[in-house]
Amino acid sequence: MSLIPCQAYPEQYEGLLNDKIIAYENLMDEFDTPEIEVFESPREHYRMRAEFKIWRDGDDIHYAMWGEDKTVPVLMETCQIVDKAIADLMPKLMAEIRERDALKNRLFQVDFLATQSGAMLVTLIYHRPLGDEWEKAARELQGELGVYIIGRSRKQKLVLTQDWVQETLNVNGQMFHYQQVENSFTQPNAAVNEKMLGWALDHTPQSDTDLLELYCGNGNFTCVLSQRFRKVLATEISKSSVKSAHLNFEHNGIENISIARMSSEEFTEAMNGVREFRRLKQAGIELSEFDCKTIFVDPPRAGLDDETLKLVAGFDRVIYISCNPETLADNLKTLTQTHKIQAMAVFDQFPYTHHLESGVVLTKLSSW
Repeated sequence: MSLIPCQAYPEQYEGLLNDKIIAYENLMDEFDTPEIEVFESPREHYRMRAEFKIWRDGDDIHYAMWGEDKTVPVLMETCQIVDKAIADLMPKLMAEIRERDALKNRLFQVDFLATQSGAMLVTLIYHRPLGDEWEKAARELQGELGVYIIGRSRKQKLVLTQDWVQETLNVNGQMFHYQQVENSFTQPNAAVNEKMLGWALDHTPQSDTDLLELYCGNGNFTCVLSQRFRKVLATEISKSSVKSAHLNFEHNGIENISIARMSSEEFTEAMNGVREFRRLKQAGIELSEFDCKTIFVDPPRAGLDDETLKLVAGFDRVIYISCNPETLADNLKTLTQTHKIQAMAVFDQFPYTHHLESGVVLTKLSSW
């Protein structure tokens, strides 16, 4: 079935999700798995961030996305799958841009980042340098719409007020606060993210040992899981994400987390004594002071590399969040040689697409 970009199909949601679950179960059929928990998404208005190309029709402009054939753009004034605040803002923003040549000229993309608490960040991206005329018009528009506006062009970023918004997530009745920065990774489906965080917390027993987390991002899972452990050692390669993570730990009053700006491959080398890293010393981290029995990983689509996979296999408890079932299944072929799958869940972060997030909890066979 061909689905039109940015349209929701609530009446078909359950059938489409069921197809994804069947495909996932078939992929995991070779493993001894418990019953898979399923966490659904809202049927519409679920995306908190979105990017739209600008399509020009003579002197007029429209939001556009590409259809499945990638040849004919789908033009739109609003969108059913984005957060309601974004959907409501889209036609208002476009109407104002159309009336201001300083904002309209050579605009080629508009990005939105919203929060459940109502904050909104809008990035206008251009194929031209931005000057005083653009800034004056953008400041007027920012005041009229009550949003934060950023202008971008090649090697240029103009921040009128701030380049971040503050999100609050409800995880099993606890409130967690996160700075989310423009052009940095954040979970796009806030409602499903809350379910993912709650599931991970539910499957993390209280421990007097420590947690190691790889790929921690802005501390999305780190903040929530830290309450279960004596200390947490987290790694993340992105500078902006590390900066946000430090702020998020502070905003949530968390003091038992240490974070190192390292890739998983680098950290594996550090753990195995292959190399020494000055960044660990700069962060005040002494690996020997941690007693990590549990590891949490949320890797990119490529999954865990071979050396990191060997590192993960050495932990008593593994919590694995995956955005790619195929690479997860490949990694599980190795991990299930030493671990038993205790819990498994799928999270429909991207309705009406073939993408499916999943979570797996494994415990070491020798601990049984």
